Amino acid sequence: MTFKCAIIGVSGGRANGHADAYTHIPRGQLACIATRNRANLDAFGERWNVDARYTDYREMFEREKPDLVHVNTPPDVRLEVMHAAEAAGVGALIIEKPLAIQAEDYLAIRKFAGSATVKVAINHQLHFHPRRSQLQSLVHEGAIGTVRLIDASARMNMAYQGTHVLQSVAAFHPHGEPASIFAQISGGNGLQEGRKQHFAPDATLATIRYGDGASTLLRCGLNGPYVLAGDERVNVHKQVTVYGTDGYVHWSMWGWETSTRGKRESGSHNYPDEDILGQAAMTEAAFDWLEDDGQRHPLNLDAALLDFHILLKAYMSGLNRREETLTSDLQPGLIEALRLTLNS
Repeated sequence: MTFKCAIIGVSGGRANGHADAYTHIPRGQLACIATRNRANLDAFGERWNVDARYTDYREMFEREKPDLVHVNTPPDVRLEVMHAAEAAGVGALIIEKPLAIQAEDYLAIRKFAGSATVKVAINHQLHFHPRRSQLQSLVHEGAIGTVRLIDASARMNMAYQGTHVLQSVAAFHPHGEPASIFAQISGGNGLQEGRKQHFAPDATLATIRYGDGASTLLRCGLNGPYVLAGDERVNVHKQVTVYGTDGYVHWSMWGWETSTRGKRESGSHNYPDEDILGQAAMTEAAFDWLEDDGQRHPLNLDAALLDFHILLKAYMSGLNRREETLTSDLQPGLIEALRLTLNS
């Protein structure tokens, strides 16, 4: 079966990554696209040879009946697209991160998830990068023993890459149940109004404790370490290191390292090459889910909601200067509270 696929939002660079990945996706065809800017729509359609072009994604849903849609909209219209897809009978959505921005939209999406039939995954393609997948399998198979500490970071703020980092943590420690979150936050530049509406503190430092005794150290924003010396691009410095009782594994956008039972290995990889394969494998996993409800996508909406809940509790911990748990109520108006506190 060949799945009919679409992209909403083709004015930015991420859409090109989605389209390019279809050279590695045998079961899917990029058949239609939608974006509000006609010039950008036509330029993208010409580049990727897509003739079905719409300035209204709802019209695209009605006429084209896509099986899967990549959603590259700003966060403040994610829920609107989800509702429209549900009403139109779209099979699956792959939504760009972040899923939401603060408690109100998170809670609205969580309510939607409780009754929705459309299958939703979040675009954390790093989970499917070939090298990341290998390292995740090593940890799951017990090669480093029992997980004790995860050090995960990115130099972009929590809205841009924080959920990438949290998803990485969950990928290596999938059965960890967060018991508490304690965080510090600083810097209000990332809370200013902008086109993408990706609001977050400039720096976040958080510790997450789990019921099994493991913990995570999360650094996101200006306090994140550089992983490629001399490269000032803010988006290329994601990394995760997992320490266990018998060794460790380390992944960054550009290299890897393992120490398992006394044997140390390391190497490098080219992020763009890994990324297109990860994007393709993530999309293929959505097709598996469409064909079989039992093959739930690992980047499913429930998993993303948990990651975002942790993010919100990190904000609350930093604001209120106390440890938070997932059982406490979410604080309304978090972004405005962050603005008032960090820009005062």
